[in-house]
Amino acid sequence: MTKNLARWSGEIVGLHKTPRSFLPMKNFRCLSLIAGVGIDGDRHATGEAFHSDRPEEGRQITLFEEETIDALLRDHNIILRPEDHRRNVTTRDVPLNHLVGKKFKIGEAILEGTRLSTPCRHIEQITGLELFNQLLNRSGLNAKIIVSGKIFTGDEIRMV
Repeated sequence: MTKNLARWSGEIVGLHKTPRSFLPMKNFRCLSLIAGVGIDGDRHATGEAFHSDRPEEGRQITLFEEETIDALLRDHNIILRPEDHRRNVTTRDVPLNHLVGKKFKIGEAILEGTRLSTPCRHIEQITGLELFNQLLNRSGLNAKIIVSGKIFTGDEIRMV
């Protein structure tokens, strides 16, 4: 399986951050990643995240598959915009569920997948959409930042 994982490459199709958990995510063309900390100005790096009372190294950056957005519309008639999923990076053609424990490169930065994200009811509160059950096993990837760097929309994502 490791050999097959090494053959894929995907890309960033959206970048998002917010300074606090209850504020809307905003779209960006570029994000600055800080190793061991998080995204400059994002709630996870500033300690303003909803779950800040449970700090976790692996929540420095979060990723979400564009394919899940497509599946929500196709299978459940749910329209979810990329900035609404509450993750920092929207990806295309990236097997996020297979990247736990793996290192991968985005732009100048190197990340390591730490665990799959789990959906929470907070997304339903923010969006007004009932989608908790639809996001089980498709809620993205939590990662830590190993090497700092800037990432841009359109950057390639690949295994290290």
